[in-house]
Amino acid sequence: METEMRLAEERRLLCETGRRMVETGLVLGTAGNISVRRDDMVAVSPGGVALDELTPEDCPVLDMSGEVVEGARPPSSETPMHLAVYGTGAARAIVHTHSSYAVVVSATMTELPPVHYNALLLGGVVRVAPYATYGTPELAAHVSAALEGRQAALMQNHGAVAVGPDLSEALAGARLLEWLCQVYVQAKMIGEPRVLTEEELVAVIGRALSGRDTGTRWGLTSSPPPA
Repeated sequence: METEMRLAEERRLLCETGRRMVETGLVLGTAGNISVRRDDMVAVSPGGVALDELTPEDCPVLDMSGEVVEGARPPSSETPMHLAVYGTGAARAIVHTHSSYAVVVSATMTELPPVHYNALLLGGVVRVAPYATYGTPELAAHVSAALEGRQAALMQNHGAVAVGPDLSEALAGARLLEWLCQVYVQAKMIGEPRVLTEEELVAVIGRALSGRDTGTRWGLTSSPPPA
């Protein structure tokens, strides 16, 4: 009698999310990685496999110490970062990309300022985590700190990371972050972008909380602007 695969649905969703990341241009080749947590286990994309070619069996399952409990393929080299983020916050899904505009901003800025009020969906100003070699405890610590109180962060000269309660919202956050980076970069080509003030951002939050805005744009499950 066959044993049921652990985190079967989560591993299926990893494959679906990987295909969406490639389709929307957030990753190329084997770049980027994704994971999802359930209880004290984490399903993560494997290293060295293109995200649009994943099968559920490809995706290893780990415990919170990083030990593989099921799966033949080695987990992504960025697994220490994923585990560190899960250990310091409420995230249940993580999407890490090497998207073009995110890398451009991460290589030139110490933070992404709010040039559009949709930055509030990610927590406001997007921090840039200091550079460290991929897969190291140093990078894991930098990213965890940059994500404090935020739904996304940039990684200096590297890429972006977005978190959420599930893979759908983490992916939506990654797409929104790439759009915000694109807006900023293209605005810089014309002139110096105007940054929204704290007062203006507070007014946006107040309008949302007052119930005058009954749309769904204040939830990451809604479609972000096109990347």
